[in-house]
Amino acid sequence: MVNISHAPPKRRIALDGREVDLLHYIYSRPDLKQLRGSPSKVISAINDYHTHFNRLMTIGPVKGAFITALITERKPCVMIELGGYVGYSAILFGDAVRAGGGKQYLSVEQNAEMAAVANQLVDLAGLREHVRVLVGSGSEVLGERIRGWEEIGAVDMVFIDHEKESYRSDLWLLEGLGVMARGNPVVVTDNVIWPGAPEYMEWVQASPEQKRGIVEKADVGTLMPNADLVYETTVTEFETDFGNGKDGVAVTKVVGGQRVLN
Repeated sequence: MVNISHAPPKRRIALDGREVDLLHYIYSRPDLKQLRGSPSKVISAINDYHTHFNRLMTIGPVKGAFITALITERKPCVMIELGGYVGYSAILFGDAVRAGGGKQYLSVEQNAEMAAVANQLVDLAGLREHVRVLVGSGSEVLGERIRGWEEIGAVDMVFIDHEKESYRSDLWLLEGLGVMARGNPVVVTDNVIWPGAPEYMEWVQASPEQKRGIVEKADVGTLMPNADLVYETTVTEFETDFGNGKDGVAVTKVVGGQRVLN
């Protein structure tokens, strides 16, 4: 018997109409046939909507080009995204991973409706075989996926772009799953200046001794932070789209305390 009194879980992030309206806008465009199978044209259509109708919380063309250049340089085989939104970055970066000979771009989005929008646009861009949009939290999805990816071997790049207060716990999750101790992964995080991610920046800039002090004071729950890892982080500044001054993209690499797992 189904218990109909059981209430569904509350949504952490709700759509405000822009995301579904974007989908209607794109699928009503007269050049829809030209968009099919073209990641660049789908990205251009999303940019058109952002410019002429409603602003979207996408990475945008400027920061997007910066991160795409990193992907082109590193040629990741596997790249993970935490925070997929409408699929803009999954299309842009997934196409770059594919162009570099990579296998998989995995986008994790907690909101099922946003993930549905993203999946529609990924499919329109012709990237279904290389980009997967999965619904759930990072801990739910990655805990299952990474443990079952022995044949892949390593995650080469990670892009994090959602609630800024969760950035540090995201990195702790990756550390606990062994992602940061395999090969030489790079973590790219958006909005580290505005609105800012102070806990994340403190962690990636701290020494192992300082990290142990942070862990002692923090409520880590089931997470397993690796205080022995030493990171090198560079922040590149950009002007914000909303007139709030400077924003920044952080690029974090492991430079010490690394134990390579086979």
